[in-house]
Amino acid sequence: MQHKSLRLLGFLALAAAVAPGMPAAPRPLPFVSPLFGDNMVLERNKTNRIWGWTQPGQTVSVEIAGRRAVAVAGGDGRWEARIEPPPAGGPYTVAITGTESVELHEVLVGDVWLCGGQSNMNLGLGLVRNGADEIKAADHPELRLFMVEKHPSYSRTAVPQGSWKICSPKTAAEGGAGGFSAVAYFFARRLQETLHVPIGLIQDSVGGTPAETWMSAESLAGMKEFSGQLKEMDRLRALGGPEYGNYIMHWYDQYDAGSKGDAWAAPDLDDSGWKSVPVPGGFRELGVPDTPSVCWFRREVTLPDPLPAGKSTLFLGVIEKMDTAYINGTWVGASSWVENPRAYSINAGVLRAGRNVLTLRVFKVKPDGGFLAKRGDLRLELGDKSVIPLAGEWKAALSVDARPPHPMPLGFENYPTMPTVLYQGMIEPIAPLAITGAIWYQGEANAERAHQYRVLLPSLIGDWRRVFGQGDFPFYIVSLPAFMHRRDVPGDDAWAELREAQAMTARSVAHSGIAVTIDTGDPDNIHPKDKKAVGERLALCALAGTYGEKVVFAGPTFTSAEASKGAIRLHFSGTDGGLVARGGIAGEFSVAGADRKWVWADARIEGDAVIVSSSAVPDPKAARYAWQSNPSATLFNGAGLPALPFRTDVWPGITEK
Repeated sequence: MQHKSLRLLGFLALAAAVAPGMPAAPRPLPFVSPLFGDNMVLERNKTNRIWGWTQPGQTVSVEIAGRRAVAVAGGDGRWEARIEPPPAGGPYTVAITGTESVELHEVLVGDVWLCGGQSNMNLGLGLVRNGADEIKAADHPELRLFMVEKHPSYSRTAVPQGSWKICSPKTAAEGGAGGFSAVAYFFARRLQETLHVPIGLIQDSVGGTPAETWMSAESLAGMKEFSGQLKEMDRLRALGGPEYGNYIMHWYDQYDAGSKGDAWAAPDLDDSGWKSVPVPGGFRELGVPDTPSVCWFRREVTLPDPLPAGKSTLFLGVIEKMDTAYINGTWVGASSWVENPRAYSINAGVLRAGRNVLTLRVFKVKPDGGFLAKRGDLRLELGDKSVIPLAGEWKAALSVDARPPHPMPLGFENYPTMPTVLYQGMIEPIAPLAITGAIWYQGEANAERAHQYRVLLPSLIGDWRRVFGQGDFPFYIVSLPAFMHRRDVPGDDAWAELREAQAMTARSVAHSGIAVTIDTGDPDNIHPKDKKAVGERLALCALAGTYGEKVVFAGPTFTSAEASKGAIRLHFSGTDGGLVARGGIAGEFSVAGADRKWVWADARIEGDAVIVSSSAVPDPKAARYAWQSNPSATLFNGAGLPALPFRTDVWPGITEK
């Protein structure tokens, strides 16, 4: 397992969290699902299903451009009409008549793409390279956007939340993660430039989420490693109550006295009976120096009047294992990403002139856990960059002594990580909408379980295809970009294995493909800003694989290897325009002999092949390329597309020729 010395990009990082809260009260089932509304795109050349709810047995008619379909509501009140769309283009008006009458205006007919994954699919247009300029230029009235609201659920959800919007500088910037998905936007813009048809995008993504959250219980039931989690899901479903989609919040509800109604975070709490402790530190004074525990810490700070203008930030440094921060009783941030220094942006109105109460809940797991930062790392930075030091004396109280045999949570992430919760809450509610296909940017959260991902990702694709009921629709995968700092010694690597699992899926699953992005990463940021290349390479996959356009859509792809006089000759497809070594050196190749010890290799290009060798390995048996999280990947084709990382690793060796 690799050491993860990572930097967080604000609230978008994998371990970032959204303030926990109780679920909204159930809403009445609407006459027409919110998935169908003004400004939407209907799928061209395919039967479209439109649905909603009314009284059982009631007849509902749907009309568009002289076409009409009739549906009868079933015993559960759900009706579903199947209608053939008019020609691509528009705008059209859809009339839906039954116990109510609804008209949908500015409806276009074109292609609809489902855009799924975690935070890199979620990353908004305003936060990418040249984001402000891209937002200003995002005036594309035939590009329509639907963002599915985050909704973990422990049972099937009927109604999605969201609305269709016409792409404009205003709507492209809307959304909590910097606007609409940048990857999806660049994907659609490239399609439109070539196809000249309306494109509808459905953003269905949540940061930090592993693949299993987007899968069905039926698929996961066959994987024994998820049996304990699925049983816990069943238990929580039976109990009722909040559906957080994670384990830690349920654990807090059950065991943490301080979280009952956020009582210990209340600014008017009488903490006169709490102990005075030093921070960093404090756990020894509370009697839990070496044992798992949940402790609460409080401190008052006095701020000037008036408060300095600008954004204020709470810095807490590195904390093991999980922290939750409140100011004046308001949640301001939480994280279980141990290596990440905490930096919580404080919303306007939270701080006030005069007395302020800071409250921290820290769940320490390791004997040397808790506050791991230097004293200077704990501070409150005001809008004018003035600093209030926070190291020193705090009030503290022990809430949970979690030493064995006290139960521990199954996970510490406070965002959705439980199996099936987003499939049930965010995929099933939008099916069986007629779509062209799906694009998928995910895998970071599964990188340490790459071998398992070989099964998870194909199963996920199968789940989505079954629930939408439209056959093997296209499914295009983003191969993870470079991340973390380059290692000087070749060897095994979790991120490389995850990319391999993605590539294996693209090869083995019908009508799927992969967009290689190994050259777009950032060693210090898990959310690289170059999303234009990602979206456009996905579009190349779709243009070639779905639309039959004659475009180069893939870079060099390893096909076979042969031994040759103390070297290995590697053959490639996808060499359009010839193999190219950027910078003049074909780097990041390694070889190993029968001892399976990897060393860097010299590489030279000969036609559509690369010859690799090393004086340290006279009889090489296997080769690898770009086999680490952040390789110096320099092999491209003449069309400018990077080679897919790979390994041969055929033991004991390659047949001599």
